[in-house]
Amino acid sequence: MEKSLDEKITVQFLKEVSIAKAIGLILFISAAAFLFLIWLLYFKEAAETTAGWVDQLPALNALLNSASTAFIIAGFVAIKKKKYITHMKLMLTAFVTSALFLISYLVYHNFVGHTPFPGEGWIRPVYFTILITHIILSAFVVPLVLTSYYFAFSGKFKTHRKVSRWTFPIWLYVSITGVVIFFVLNAYV
Repeated sequence: MEKSLDEKITVQFLKEVSIAKAIGLILFISAAAFLFLIWLLYFKEAAETTAGWVDQLPALNALLNSASTAFIIAGFVAIKKKKYITHMKLMLTAFVTSALFLISYLVYHNFVGHTPFPGEGWIRPVYFTILITHIILSAFVVPLVLTSYYFAFSGKFKTHRKVSRWTFPIWLYVSITGVVIFFVLNAYV
């Protein structure tokens, strides 16, 4: 006997976790991760020496963000076509590429610290507008993504759709602007 779509997608123990507990844990993890990132970027001293491969991590980060963007868009197309399992696989892959990006980003900034922008003229306010909106929205994307996954895997699909209406454009924007920031910063470094 074939499993129903609900049985294929949901995770039993998540169905038993209350929404309040799940959201509380998601917010705690998200806040801790964001505060750690702020500390790493702006308060921790950069390493005195770094390995040569560390210089390659920004390019890897841009590649991972590009991959996330492609998977997010493909996942959106799949859900519009009502291909639920394909959508789930694509969104999980987007999550994995985003998580790998975050790990690589943390490793890079652990060694390098804060990267100042040396550009001058009209590009400076454009760069900082993109960067500031990227940073602000990246603080929201982690809890939104985790909340979307919680509702999907706990079988609360109606709520999942409501949260994902916010998650999709924010996650997409953060992924795209991460790549834009890489290219603009590389043009001036």
